[in-house]
Amino acid sequence: MTLPWRDRRGQFLPLKAAVFAAAFVPGIWYAAWWIAGEAGPRPVTEAIWGTGLWAIRFFLISLAITPVARMLQWPGLLLVRRMVGLTGLAYGLAHLFFYTMDQKFNLGTVLSEILSRFYLTIGFVALVGFAALGVTSTNAMIRRMGRWWKRLHWLTYPLIATIALHYFIQSKANVSEPVFVAGLYAWMMLWRALPMAWQRGVAAYPGLAVAAALSTVGIEYAWYSLATRINPWRVLASNQSLDFGPRPAHLVFVAGVVVVALVVARRIAARPGRAGRVAA
Repeated sequence: MTLPWRDRRGQFLPLKAAVFAAAFVPGIWYAAWWIAGEAGPRPVTEAIWGTGLWAIRFFLISLAITPVARMLQWPGLLLVRRMVGLTGLAYGLAHLFFYTMDQKFNLGTVLSEILSRFYLTIGFVALVGFAALGVTSTNAMIRRMGRWWKRLHWLTYPLIATIALHYFIQSKANVSEPVFVAGLYAWMMLWRALPMAWQRGVAAYPGLAVAAALSTVGIEYAWYSLATRINPWRVLASNQSLDFGPRPAHLVFVAGVVVVALVVARRIAARPGRAGRVAA
């Protein structure tokens, strides 16, 4: 069996080792918080929330690895994509475990709650889907399934959208962070919709930042319009200024601008003769 920090030939890879170690940091942080008695009067509730939040974050990072690797011409980054996705699955399973603990391990109650509450139903369905993807992520399964493996793993996209919806409903009225997550997801899906030549270039990225920000505005408006009694036009108007602080759409746009800067910097560094001039 290949250790997580080594490649198939058994060579040590610092990047894989660093990502493997980083995967444990949130869990260790919450465990230390709990042991120190700083997790509040209901530490299980904090654990449910924290593990669910980190599951979403790791799934989103796994989705970002492909565009980042291609934009920055860093193919080695793809070696940690599976590890990051499995880390998201691990935190998702921990999320379900702590929820079951909160129900005093009464599986009948847990099942009843999952079936009767829509946000729990879709969250559980997404977790089962990611578990299926995790089970089929071994090298043996990849070889056995052939081209069907990639088709199955396209389910990653709707599954992440499903857990984002779960996050929206769980957050109730204040959905700034879920909207931000949805905006980043929109950016990554818009990037995947670009022709391959545009992905490799630079010109499309400023437009992508604007499109993702506008998509974020639309998602936020749709949520407040359909799921709350808050006036969606007031929320929409708040995106036109910074009087109340940056809105999720502003942060998504800034993230898009940062991507533009990184892509431009990488292209400049990769120009022919650059390495020789730097060495000189």
